[in-house]
Amino acid sequence: MNNFTETIMFTRGNPAVEALPVDDLSDCAQEIFKKEGKVLFQYGHYSGYGPLRQWIADNYGAALEQVILGNSSMEFLTFLASVMLKKGDRVFVEYPSYDRTITAMKRAGANVVGIRLEDDGVDVKDFELKLKDGCPKFFYTVADFQNPTGITCSLEKRRAVAELAEKHGFYILEDAPYKALRYYGEDVISYRELVPHRVFYINSFSKVLSPGIRVGFLIGPTDLMKEVHAWSENTYIHPALVTEGIVYEYCRRGLLPGNIEKLKNLYRPRLDGILNSLERHLAGQAEWTKPEGGFFVSLFLPDTVDGKALRDNTADFGIKLSKGDNFFVDGRGEQFVRLPFCQMDPEETEEGIRRLKKAILRYSH
Repeated sequence: MNNFTETIMFTRGNPAVEALPVDDLSDCAQEIFKKEGKVLFQYGHYSGYGPLRQWIADNYGAALEQVILGNSSMEFLTFLASVMLKKGDRVFVEYPSYDRTITAMKRAGANVVGIRLEDDGVDVKDFELKLKDGCPKFFYTVADFQNPTGITCSLEKRRAVAELAEKHGFYILEDAPYKALRYYGEDVISYRELVPHRVFYINSFSKVLSPGIRVGFLIGPTDLMKEVHAWSENTYIHPALVTEGIVYEYCRRGLLPGNIEKLKNLYRPRLDGILNSLERHLAGQAEWTKPEGGFFVSLFLPDTVDGKALRDNTADFGIKLSKGDNFFVDGRGEQFVRLPFCQMDPEETEEGIRRLKKAILRYSH
């Protein structure tokens, strides 16, 4: 977009269109169809395409029976809720948290409890306080470049939560779709590396390859995965083998690391761009997170801004925002703004922040 006459969409966290390796995926599809077409286009194993499961197991230090393939995180969250939860069971999530997880857990009848989020991850004292009212079945977290805030949980806090999981006997649902997309700083080891027997690790190829292929994976404790595999089989017989075969061929060729580096080089300037734009236009008027990777920066409006009126009228300023309320278990997100930055170039982001500033000034009092 050069003239920015269209509405600028700060809504969905989509990968950039130019980031999609369409030609390579097409080549991989043709090759795997020639070699494995009679397998991929037939009924298959209820846990997904075997070679890709084995590739994931090998790369994550897991046993094959610990790995199940499916249509990315939302499906696995639904599976785990169905297998593990009874109506009224407590589930802890970050506050704010991924909105679709909140919806999925509430739909399963869970009592969803928010744990306050700080600049370096969950507030451990708040976590301990909420535990006094009852232990959750599991704690859902996006520990790296969190959706929606972009915050990464520190190693110190991961260790503290892992100790609480051991002590109280709850499981950790670690959703890690952005973990590979670190543009600055040092990687933090996962919860799964700390307490593998207490962690269901969810990841996908949506952000590092393509969301349209709908291929994700879950790695869980061996003693619990048998029931998850059975649930998968009884739900849809097996997931989509065709796209799993394409992903396998892509990974088998060793293309994934190079693509991740390409994504980092594409997205790093976009993160710099939105942070610089926020500093130029909104310094002193709002606060925001400063992620080192991922897809999102989040803005916190002061109480002097009517957040609801701003969001209801953003079309007047040529922008569109996600509804902040959806990221909070209690719906109190009027002053919260999630800002995806990866699918826009820095010039479009700059214009979007300039328009957002006008809206903030209009609804300040």
